[in-house]
Amino acid sequence: MALIVQKYGGTSVGSVERIQAVAEKVKAAKDRGNQVVVVVSAMSGQTNRLIALAHEINAEGDPREMDVLISTGEQVTIALLSMALQRIGCPARSYTGGQVHILTDSAHSKARIQDIDGARVQADLEAGRVVVVAGFQGVDQQGDITTLGRGGSDTTAVAMAAALKADECQIYTDVDGVYTTDPRIEPKARRLERITFEEMLEMASLGSKVLQIRAVEFAGKYNVPLRVLSSFEEGEGTLITFEEESMEQAKISGIAFNRDEAKLTILGVPDHPGVAYQILGPISDANIEVDMIVQNIAADTSTTDFTFTVHRNDYKKALGILQATAESLGAREALGDDTMVKISIVGVGMRSHAGIASQMFEALSSEGININMISTSEIKISVVVDEKYLELGVRTLHEAFSLDSEAAN
Repeated sequence: MALIVQKYGGTSVGSVERIQAVAEKVKAAKDRGNQVVVVVSAMSGQTNRLIALAHEINAEGDPREMDVLISTGEQVTIALLSMALQRIGCPARSYTGGQVHILTDSAHSKARIQDIDGARVQADLEAGRVVVVAGFQGVDQQGDITTLGRGGSDTTAVAMAAALKADECQIYTDVDGVYTTDPRIEPKARRLERITFEEMLEMASLGSKVLQIRAVEFAGKYNVPLRVLSSFEEGEGTLITFEEESMEQAKISGIAFNRDEAKLTILGVPDHPGVAYQILGPISDANIEVDMIVQNIAADTSTTDFTFTVHRNDYKKALGILQATAESLGAREALGDDTMVKISIVGVGMRSHAGIASQMFEALSSEGININMISTSEIKISVVVDEKYLELGVRTLHEAFSLDSEAAN
C-alpha cells in the first residue's frame, strides 16, 4: 500500500462537474490500494472575487482580516470534494489548514510552514478514509489564520507529503508534465519522463510556470518525489527526483525563458572600490531585485561601464534611480532598454559535457541573434537578447540540442 498526496489547482476544481471528475480520479487511486490525501485550491476565480469584495470595503485591508477572508475559498472546495467522494461511495473527510495543525509563522499573506501534526490525518487514513485538506493556509502560534502566498497550495501538498512520509506527491495541473520548453513557442517540445530537483528549480526560477519554486525547494529539502500530471487526461506525467546516473547522458533537459527583462546601463563610472555598491545600493533600497550583472573596464581604464537587468515592471523606477546615481557619481550617462528577454538552457549534463556554451552561442549566431549579456552556473547558461528574437532563439536552441528527440534525454 502506497501513501499518495494529490494536489488539484483552481482550474481542476473550477466547477461542480470538474470537482466530480476529480472525485473519480481520487477514488480510482484509492481503489488501486493506495492511501490518499488530497490538497485543493479555491475554485478558479474565487480568490480574486473575495479580494475584489475586500477592496470595495477597504482598499487597504488589514492583512489579518484579508487572510481570514481569502482562506474561505479553499474551505468551499474541500467540503464540495468530500461530498462528491461520499456520493460515489468513497469515505472522505475534509479539514482546513488549522484543523490539521499546519503551523506557520505570523507573516500574513506570505507565511511559511514551520510544522505539521499528521496524527489526525494518519488516523483517518488508517480508518479507510480519503483526507481532503485545504491548501494555501495554516495557523500561527496565536491561532490566527495565515495564508502562504502565491503557489501556496503546491507548498501545502509537498509539506503534507513530507510530514506523512508519503511515497509520492502528485501535482495535477492543466498540463500533462514538464516539457523541454513551452509547446506554444516550439510545437516539437517533448514531455520529459523525469527531471532532477536542481533542474526543476532552475527552470522555475527562469520562467517556467509549471511549479512554484517554494514547492520544489521544499520537496528537495525533504526528499519528496514530485510528479506533475494533467487533471484532464491520463498519463504518466513527469517525475521530479534526485539526480541519477542515467540523467548524466543528457546535455541539457530544457529551455526556459522570461519575457519580463529590462536592461539598465551606467557608462563612464569612476572605477574605484565600492562603486558596485554605490550603483546597486539605491536599487536595493527601493526593493527592486537585480538579476544579471556585467561590469566592463572602459578603454581609459579609469572608468567602468556597469550593466544589470531588473523586472520590466521595475524598469522606469530603476532607471530614474540610476540616472540620479549617475549624476552623483559623475558618470557619463545612464540608459536602459525594456524590450529584452532572457533565454536559458538547463541541464545537469553540463557538469560532464564540455562545449555546451560554445554550441549555444554558435546556434544563436547562425540565426543572427546578438547576445547582450551572459550568465552561467553549474547547470545553467542564460543569455539576454532583443525581445524580437525570443521565439526564434528558443526554437533554434531546441533544435541545436536535439530536444525533440527521445534520445536527447
